[in-house]
Amino acid sequence: MRYLAPVIGILLGAWVATPAHAAEAKAFNLALFNPVQIYDETTPVNGLRLNVLYGKNADFSGLDVGVVNQVNGAFTGLQHGLVGIVRGGEFVGWQDNGIANYVDGQARGLQWGLFNYAETMIGVQAGAVNVSRNMNGVALALVNSTENLRGLQIGLINIASRLKGHPVLPIVNFSF
Repeated sequence: MRYLAPVIGILLGAWVATPAHAAEAKAFNLALFNPVQIYDETTPVNGLRLNVLYGKNADFSGLDVGVVNQVNGAFTGLQHGLVGIVRGGEFVGWQDNGIANYVDGQARGLQWGLFNYAETMIGVQAGAVNVSRNMNGVALALVNSTENLRGLQIGLINIASRLKGHPVLPIVNFSF
């Protein structure tokens, strides 16, 4: 009888780890650090994810809280911590990570942190350094840098490298 609980735990763990089960979106995930988390990194999460040190999952929708939060795929919701990473998918929502926010695709919404990066930003970046390839919206920082600007940059140094005329300006740069 005393072995019943560990056997049930092992069987439950094996069931959770099966590919058919992992493909279903889960409402909650808890991670100490990847791969030590309830559901593996290929599992989508729709709901709440708590990352004690570092969590990594596939597509995500909801509230993502932790020290380092990574999603490989689409993200919709609020990401809050020290470092937020979205790879291989679109980000829609608010990245509120104190040190860095990174989206290697399109970001729609708000990035708020010391360093913000989005391949294409549609919305607002606010921090110490904002970088994008395509900026459609407002960038507020000490240093703002983009290739293509359609919007407004406010900061000490504002760079829009493909802007005709004055690609580098102090205080304000804009293109509409």
